[in-house]
Amino acid sequence: MTENQFSTARTEDIEHMSYEQARDELAEVVTKLETGGAPLEESLALWQRGEALADRCERWLDGASARLKEVREALNEKEHAVYEDRAAESR
Repeated sequence: MTENQFSTARTEDIEHMSYEQARDELAEVVTKLETGGAPLEESLALWQRGEALADRCERWLDGASARLKEVREALNEKEHAVYEDRAAESR
């Protein structure tokens, strides 16, 4: 297995992780890297996995932010419609 194939195999499971799973594993990876003492090859693999986990977390948060924006916009539109209805009734 080439290094690129190994890297892909090590990160494919990340695509199926929830935000919490990815965040928790990312915290573990960071702790391992900060502790040091791992051989260079293992440290590089941990760093690469950490990058993939961070990317997964970022995509989850971007998606959540987009959904919240949609809900806020829908509520603002509904609020505006109610305001206009009340204004029309008072005329």
